[in-house]
Amino acid sequence: MVINKIQKQLLKWGLVLAVIGIIVYTFRDSAGPILEQLTKTSPAVVIGICLMAAVYQIIEGIITTVLAKQYRSSFAYKNGITNAFLCSFYRVATLGSGSGVAAIIYLGEHGIEYGGGFGLYMIQYALHKISIALFSAIFFVMNWEFMRNWFGDYAGLLAAGYVLTLVITLGLFLFCCSNRFHHLICRLLDFANQKFHGKFEIMAEEIKRQCMMLEDASNHLMKNKKVTTEVIFLCLLKCCFWYGIPYLLFKGVRFQENPALTLAQVLAITSLSVMLAAVIPSPAGIGSTEFVFTSLFAGIVGTGMAGSASLLYRFGTFVFPFLVGTVVVIVRHIRRKRASEDLI
Repeated sequence: MVINKIQKQLLKWGLVLAVIGIIVYTFRDSAGPILEQLTKTSPAVVIGICLMAAVYQIIEGIITTVLAKQYRSSFAYKNGITNAFLCSFYRVATLGSGSGVAAIIYLGEHGIEYGGGFGLYMIQYALHKISIALFSAIFFVMNWEFMRNWFGDYAGLLAAGYVLTLVITLGLFLFCCSNRFHHLICRLLDFANQKFHGKFEIMAEEIKRQCMMLEDASNHLMKNKKVTTEVIFLCLLKCCFWYGIPYLLFKGVRFQENPALTLAQVLAITSLSVMLAAVIPSPAGIGSTEFVFTSLFAGIVGTGMAGSASLLYRFGTFVFPFLVGTVVVIVRHIRRKRASEDLI
């Protein structure tokens, strides 16, 4: 029994050290510059960034709640918001791969079984991706002359970015919601499995099982058009808060006689940078967003200002939610420990 307890503690602290190691690795290059930039930024602007980031996460939690209530009407808004911050923590702690698992486990703790939780998370993610592309397209058109003047020379690259985003989004949506697409996947898997004498049988069965769960979830969640429309609207609304963060930094700033950027123009450029960065492979989007963000804004506000803004944008969309998520994880751990002690 003593050996089991020691092994349990070693495993526990081994996992903790592994998570700390991943977090240190994630912030190895950006922690110093972000902290330095925060010290140079007005407290009012930093508070504004934190508030806008918090509102984004709250709306994300509301979206989860709206979908979760289709399975369990007692699912509370506070649960959805907690889930949003938990996902922000595990997105950093696992380099993006564990946020979905954390969400499914949390949903399971609140009465939504694995299949429903998996389908809910995937459909929410698909609607999120659709909203990013839709938001970018709307504000690109709204600021057509401005965007054409500044980025017209890159029309081919931008068009390729939109096409690639559309293909990825369409593929994700079909994987989540199309029964015919699932049947096509199953046929291809059966053909490949037969061709390679059953070497991929386990993987094929798992993918088929996931397709069945997604079919059930899409039939359950997407049949209510009002709910789907509400979720897409909320996704577009939450984007306003993240994509509006740079406006707090660029408001009134003029560079080489360029007019100061309007809020609509900032939303157009930021949403375009996020959409284009999403098609660049990188762990949890680390690095790609800053690169595209700085590149698009540099000619308008200057490389220095664009670089500083990208650091503060990363703080608002990545670091701050992670810090709040860390507090949520610690509080949940303390409450669970107290609850288990009370049962003894």
